[in-house]
Amino acid sequence: MKTSVRILSLSALVITTVLLTNAISTQNISEPKNTSDTYKIKALKLPPNLNLAGERVPLEMPDIKERMDRELLVNTYWQSNGLLLIKRVHKYFPVLEPLLKKYGLPDDFKYLAVAESALIDETSSVGAAGMWHFMRSTGKEYGLEINKNVDERYNIEKSTKVAAEYLIKAKERLGSWTLAAAAYNAGNYGIAKRLKAQGVTNYYDALLPDETERYVLRIIALKEVLSHPKKYGFIFDQSDLYTLQKTRTVKVDTVITNIANFAKHFGTNYKELKLHNPWLRQNKLNNKSRKVYEIKVPVK
Repeated sequence: MKTSVRILSLSALVITTVLLTNAISTQNISEPKNTSDTYKIKALKLPPNLNLAGERVPLEMPDIKERMDRELLVNTYWQSNGLLLIKRVHKYFPVLEPLLKKYGLPDDFKYLAVAESALIDETSSVGAAGMWHFMRSTGKEYGLEINKNVDERYNIEKSTKVAAEYLIKAKERLGSWTLAAAAYNAGNYGIAKRLKAQGVTNYYDALLPDETERYVLRIIALKEVLSHPKKYGFIFDQSDLYTLQKTRTVKVDTVITNIANFAKHFGTNYKELKLHNPWLRQNKLNNKSRKVYEIKVPVK
């Protein structure tokens, strides 16, 4: 009798489990999405030809594949930032591209500027300034004028020249453009020291600080997304993109006591003049040495 009761109880438990399982399965099928019905987050397929300045990314290395996947996902699905970058590169790449060519730097390094500053002339939390994010000491070492009155780290032409000089020297010292990009983040000495200690000569074989390990692959991910925006789901019209206002250059070798008045003389105002010349840091130009400065004046 007890055996029969035990069998019946076991049968009831099996039936209850089956019913609960079916109920859960049915609930999962019919459970409504908490997003738009058309919204999907798709895993990305890594393009096999990813490279920086012709130096390929070895995706056959498991850790490199994972790290590259991370950067591509972040820069694809951070949609607002991605679209802003697409708009800005249309504004600034036409300025950067001929400068990089002029100074002998591979075209891919325009994406390093994107990774550094998002093409915004802001100062970082550690004091790196301008589109190329130079520290004060590095800028001065390479001949940029940096003081309270003038800061040429914000001069796109002069700072691009310095960036090219730095990266070309780094490549000559370290042996590859990929390592040169890493050195831009961690310094020539820091990269050289770690390579020597680890007995390697390749960026992808070295164990580096997390920021530097992400830095180079972030540049490559930005290159991929910004080169093929529609492939990664970004939709826009040409009229949505930002453009740089046309300017003319005025050469000045004297003191400017009041830049606001100077701007009015050329049919513009202080704000517009500063937007085109962010290297002017005050409402005056001291110019005690009578240096020749080139000031951009917007053409109406």
